Amino acid sequence: MQTVDVAPRSDKAFFIFNAVVSVAALSLLAWLLLLHGGLQNPTVNLRFMPAVNACLNATAASLLVAGLVAIRKKRADVHKYLMVSAFAASALFLVGYLAYHAVHGDTKFGGEGAVKVVYLVILASHVLLSMGIVPMALAAFYFAWRKDFAKHTKVTKVLHPVWLYVSVTGVVVYLMLRPYYPAG
Repeated sequence: MQTVDVAPRSDKAFFIFNAVVSVAALSLLAWLLLLHGGLQNPTVNLRFMPAVNACLNATAASLLVAGLVAIRKKRADVHKYLMVSAFAASALFLVGYLAYHAVHGDTKFGGEGAVKVVYLVILASHVLLSMGIVPMALAAFYFAWRKDFAKHTKVTKVLHPVWLYVSVTGVVVYLMLRPYYPAG
């Protein structure tokens, strides 16, 4: 019997797509946070969104932990639904975050001294690590969809703890900023 070598499918198109989506998302975030500053006289009040976003981050964190437990128990079917749900919670968070910052701009931390240093360290690590979530999550979903679980696992060994940390510190940042949000 003759064997036919099948060339592996190229992932180049996916990686280009992933790079474009990731750069576009980061560019939009950078513009909103560093240049836009919010609307001067907004006609819409989204001051409730930071609390909603914290709940979405907490939901994502809970789903990530549940997904890890499911895969360790060899429940790939449950794991898949939990990870898609975690991604949906994080995606909804991102939409809410973008909407809030587009309308109201950035909220400044008003604490001083050691608590400000702690806040800035948490915020800096949260922001820097969050930059990798979109490209790594898209790669993890892509490799799972392709049933290339070796690559999926390789990506998620880095993605899972980073995504979990970012989700949890998102809640912590909200709690630390809560006294400084304008009444609305």
